[in-house]
Amino acid sequence: MPDDDLLRATLRDQWHLAPSEITELPMSLMSRGWEITCGAERYVARLVETAARQHAEAGLVAADHLRGVRIAAGEPIRTLGGALTAVSGPGVLAVLRRVPGRHLDGEDPVDQQWWGERLGAVHRALAGFRHPGLRPWQLLDLDAPHLDAEPWLREAVSAAVTAATRLTVTDQLTYGFLHGDPAPQVFVLDVSTGRSGLLYCGSGGTGPLVYDVAAAVAYAGGPERAAELLDGYRSAGPVTADELDAALPVLLRLRWAVWAERAARWACAAGLGRAREALESMPG
Repeated sequence: MPDDDLLRATLRDQWHLAPSEITELPMSLMSRGWEITCGAERYVARLVETAARQHAEAGLVAADHLRGVRIAAGEPIRTLGGALTAVSGPGVLAVLRRVPGRHLDGEDPVDQQWWGERLGAVHRALAGFRHPGLRPWQLLDLDAPHLDAEPWLREAVSAAVTAATRLTVTDQLTYGFLHGDPAPQVFVLDVSTGRSGLLYCGSGGTGPLVYDVAAAVAYAGGPERAAELLDGYRSAGPVTADELDAALPVLLRLRWAVWAERAARWACAAGLGRAREALESMPG
């Protein structure tokens, strides 16, 4: 990951931005982000793995699509050379104009309603969205060597993938654009206008929309702490209540398996411990 000097150098060289303040966003599963102040302007910079460059750029185009249908989303800022992203150390960086508002609090019931409603509205607005950079639904590679990081890991990931495969084969699920990492800090509420939005679209590709809901539920601390989030999603999203109830437990297990796989790949002991605790606490 780039240090502060590398980040500043990339912003200067690629976007001609000279930040007066840089604040790192809370860590999320799929990327790293910063809020940047340059004079009176505010931006969000987002770093993803180099291999995810095309997928991230698809997410930037999706954000523009949302803005076109009057959903507040970060406006992608192209580099001086006209590109959507730029290489920065071990990854690629994107810059978006920051949507006004405060971050949502994932533990607050009212904010959870906003969170779920915006995620549902995004899913509905991006129905039919197409871009060559969108990756199709792919489950984890069960032969990956880093799944030997701990004795329990490969078996737990395999069980989650098997259950998700069975679900996608036997059930009629609603597919569409996946944000991929809909953490609460990605969503904002402008209290002066009552308008909510999101800082950026992720790079999750296309897949069962309930997977995005499961990712949000994981950030909320599990289904027992996400009642208002789920209620907000049901009010605005395209997924039926029956599908949500049936698919959520399976895809929540898969989300934690993805968390465990990435933590093992990054040699993050704390992340592995959190994923193991979540997987072992789930029924079935």
